[in-house]
Amino acid sequence: MLKRFEVLFVDLTDRKKQILKVVVEDYIRTAEPVGSKAIAAEMGGSVSSATIRNELSDLVELGYLEQPHTSAGRVPSPKGYRLYVNELMERQRLSLAETEKINQSLQMKMEELDRVISQAGRAVSSFVNYPAYVATAGKGSITASRFDLLPVDEKSCIVVMMMGDNRVKSQLLRMQLKVDRDQMAALVELLNRHFTGISIKEMNQKLMAISQGITPQLFLLLSQTVNYAVDVLEESNHREFIMAGTNQLLKLPEFRDADKAHELMSFLADDKEKLPVPDEGPIKILIGPENVNDALKDTSVVVASYDIGDDMRGLIGVVGPTRMDYATVAARLTGFADGLTRLFGKQEKQELPPKEDTDT
Repeated sequence: MLKRFEVLFVDLTDRKKQILKVVVEDYIRTAEPVGSKAIAAEMGGSVSSATIRNELSDLVELGYLEQPHTSAGRVPSPKGYRLYVNELMERQRLSLAETEKINQSLQMKMEELDRVISQAGRAVSSFVNYPAYVATAGKGSITASRFDLLPVDEKSCIVVMMMGDNRVKSQLLRMQLKVDRDQMAALVELLNRHFTGISIKEMNQKLMAISQGITPQLFLLLSQTVNYAVDVLEESNHREFIMAGTNQLLKLPEFRDADKAHELMSFLADDKEKLPVPDEGPIKILIGPENVNDALKDTSVVVASYDIGDDMRGLIGVVGPTRMDYATVAARLTGFADGLTRLFGKQEKQELPPKEDTDT
């Protein structure tokens, strides 16, 4: 549950809004406080420097701007950034070149979900020049969708399990008792009939219910297989975070202070599970103190969601300074999220490896 950062907005005149917009966009571009002369030039001389100074003082008093002690210029406050994002920011469309770059970065053969989201995180970070994170988050619990058992020798086999999010997991199992291939085929049928599409708790209950109706040899292998499936599903049902591009922070003037950079980089490395994962909306922008964690109080986070399918969604986010180019980041992140939705939507469920011919 994200903590809300409540701000009281005062109705501003169109001129104050125009000046605020100029300050935000100049500061995003230069990382330097913005003075009245620069604003006057941006506004084409339509407003005098004296009038602009008065408006700047009002904006500081109202909490939309701040004035660093060492400079006569102003910088946006979190409240100013929020008004800019809500009302003044011009929504950007991706260029054809940017769209093509995103599509190329997502051209891959679907193998493992982990691999897909890891590559997506690296691509986003390099594209927006900020650290990026990707999280898988299920709206419901992941379940097994299909099982297969591939004989290796008399006392071992490979269990293969497909999950509801298209991932395929496999492991070699050493059987305690010999099971012939006909029995194994019957066990596969039993697994697919009784142990797919149900929760972990239901799998354990079903295992106990079936135990009286099958031979000891089959029950031992069934128990091994179900225990393996439960372990995989428990791990998979935890939200997973992948972080990319943390070193991008070192390029930003806000993090020239080594202690400040170290604190945030340590958080992104060791506590990334505490990064925002909003429940609502296709894209969410959290500015400064709107972030629930103190380590992010001087940063902004932009998060977009994408559909994985089978009642699953993923989240892809960017962490940067409050002096972030929100319009560009939001447009590019939305482009990546849309690309991932298309990628997962186009993937047909992977086929399990074919069974060996048992007629020889």
